[in-house]
Amino acid sequence: MSENFITSTLNKKDQARDNSLRPSDFKDFPGQEREKEKLQLYTAAAKQRGEALGHLLLSGPPGLGKTTLAYIIANEMGTNIKSSSGPAIEKPGDLAGLLTSLQAGDILFIDEIHRLNNTVEEYLYSAMEDYFIDIMLDQGPGARSVRLNVERFTLIGATTRQGMLTAPLRSRFGMSCRLELYEPKDLKTIIHRSAGILGVSIDDAGAYEIASRCRGTPRIANSLLRWARDYAQIKENHKINKTIANAALEMYDIDSDGLDRMDNRLLEIIIKFYHGGPVGLKTLAVAVGEEDRTIEDVYEPYLIQEGFLMRTPQGRIAAPRAWQKLGLKPPANSKGIDHNQPELFE
Repeated sequence: MSENFITSTLNKKDQARDNSLRPSDFKDFPGQEREKEKLQLYTAAAKQRGEALGHLLLSGPPGLGKTTLAYIIANEMGTNIKSSSGPAIEKPGDLAGLLTSLQAGDILFIDEIHRLNNTVEEYLYSAMEDYFIDIMLDQGPGARSVRLNVERFTLIGATTRQGMLTAPLRSRFGMSCRLELYEPKDLKTIIHRSAGILGVSIDDAGAYEIASRCRGTPRIANSLLRWARDYAQIKENHKINKTIANAALEMYDIDSDGLDRMDNRLLEIIIKFYHGGPVGLKTLAVAVGEEDRTIEDVYEPYLIQEGFLMRTPQGRIAAPRAWQKLGLKPPANSKGIDHNQPELFE
């Protein structure tokens, strides 16, 4: 058996395990109650009329369930769903292949839709509105256009950066739903459900410990649950409680606020090296040895939402909560620098 086959087989097993944690209907999808209610009404009305669902845009931070919701909607509508991603659709021919393979009422799900290139996006406009695309054949004097009709389909786009969508594309979606970070009580429900599927024994206190330290994100909650399962299996050999969950997460470098090593490193550098800021993003990226886009997209959102960091035109500033976390007195002035406490930086 070749190495490539082994790798492929393992990848398929991992994918099947991940997919098994995805709920298949709205009742098993906790949280996001306001958006979920809108989507249930939206799908029920379209199904009652016997029409294809209107185009839908799902936005929000990664790991909140945008892909899961797309599959739930397909299941509720009783239709097929085909999925792709913005970077994977490189040319109009790729888009044409996807669209012409759809039957009436089918759903095309495009993840990271904001990363579609401009040419493909322009072809998508006529498909979304008038259900046809014009493909150019050949080049030069012999060039000709061929019109391909497509069935009435539903486009569900998912994006982590809605502001990067062009206005013409954004306006063609009939409904837009933004998912927010989850509350610990909803994440605890998700963890209990995932634990049941994975065959993990966990009590309420253990589930809440993980839920309160997973950055409000179900994907991270499931990942930390698997880690706690491994820890309990090797170290304790019994069900996950608060003590075991805490020990597992501490070993994984996830502190009580849900911050990992890089989060804490960012705060320490801003406070101890730059006196609380402001410090520019590129300077901060060099200081921690990380890409500036990674800091901006992965680490900053949670730090800002939890009140540890402030983003200003001059740069990043450590908020009072960040100083308190490091056991230091917050600065007295608004810029995050307290020149009366030089001993903090010795």
